[in-house]
Amino acid sequence: MKYNLVGVNGNAFAVMGYVGNAMKKEGKSQEDVKKYYDDAQSGDYNNLLAVSSDMVDKLNASALED
Repeated sequence: MKYNLVGVNGNAFAVMGYVGNAMKKEGKSQEDVKKYYDDAQSGDYNNLLAVSSDMVDKLNASALED
């Protein structure tokens, strides 16, 4: 597993920063990163964690395919 939210500061901005940086490292477009930020901020903290966890899972899956 290349990316993991365990150990990331629980602050919402730290979580979004970690995931956003991981997306950029994996070559995701600015549009994709913006969509992630918008989705992550569209609800409460639990939504942010769910959206972030889902994105980390997708990034890990695509990293395995490479």
